[in-house]
Amino acid sequence: MKNKKILFLFSICLLLITLLGFAAVYKQKQKTDKPISATAFKLNTVVTVNIYDSKDTELLDDVMKLCDQYEKLFSRTLSSSEIFQLNHQTLKQENDAFILSPETAQLVLKGLYYGKLSNGAFDITIAPVSSLWDFTSEEKKVPSEENIQAALPFVNYKDVTVEGRKLTFKQEGMGLDLGAIAKGYIADKMKEFLISKGVKSATINLGGNVLCIGRKTDNSPFRIGIQKPFADRSETIAILDIEDKSVVSSGIYERYFEKDGTFYHHILNPDTGYPYKNHLVSVTIISDQSVDGDGLSTSCFALGLEKGLELINSLPNVHAVFITDDGKLHYSENFQNELKITYVK
Repeated sequence: MKNKKILFLFSICLLLITLLGFAAVYKQKQKTDKPISATAFKLNTVVTVNIYDSKDTELLDDVMKLCDQYEKLFSRTLSSSEIFQLNHQTLKQENDAFILSPETAQLVLKGLYYGKLSNGAFDITIAPVSSLWDFTSEEKKVPSEENIQAALPFVNYKDVTVEGRKLTFKQEGMGLDLGAIAKGYIADKMKEFLISKGVKSATINLGGNVLCIGRKTDNSPFRIGIQKPFADRSETIAILDIEDKSVVSSGIYERYFEKDGTFYHHILNPDTGYPYKNHLVSVTIISDQSVDGDGLSTSCFALGLEKGLELINSLPNVHAVFITDDGKLHYSENFQNELKITYVK
């Protein structure tokens, strides 16, 4: 009897120790899975960084400062930025060539690459036209036809030459707008910084440009939503399982206004100076680099559904989903075989 009592007490103690162990592991898991996070308004959007495998908040401060540094280079509207000075011809020149920083030169070359890849549908020299439009204020002002036609001759990516850090415009009056590709480049640089500091699990969200570092700390993939057009940012039409990749969307719901019964959005056609009208609502690109996702999402939107899908299907390691104005989702080749997608009702 005595031995049975001792065995019973031993069993109870063992059970309690096991339960306490599970509780400690669960508590530690909860603690580990909760990321450190920073959110701020930058790049004319909401920027959020979540780090899952570190509690060093200085990393958040440093990566946000890095974001600021690049904004000071690439912003078209910030008067102290390199691109603003370039467009206003106050940037340092040498033999009629503007001297760029290495980072700006690199990004401009990337923009010119996508201009060539899309046969001009994507054009970073759109600045003379895009500066006529304002999709951020409440004015809802449509530029005059006269002003648009006067600006169009200065839009042609083929009229830009970059050699090393030297940029030359073929004609005076040209300018650059890197807004369609800068966020992707910046996200990639933020990722490089965090990885250099030992981070292996994090997400970087630059207003819809989402870049994932690795997987979650429990080894599960990140779940990234594709925004439902014209809905709140938290409302998704589908959710993707993503590991160490970029998810970038371009759509007519991001910046737009209506005037006199006409809908105007911010993705401008460099041939006409007006927003594209091709029955697309959004294009989402899944790629390794966010700068490529940025360039391709705008390029594919500009090309339209048929030509956009043709372009994506010709490229390696890139997937896309197009949403048309009838609400249908259209996928690139092998999308649903290689990526897990969950639809939201």
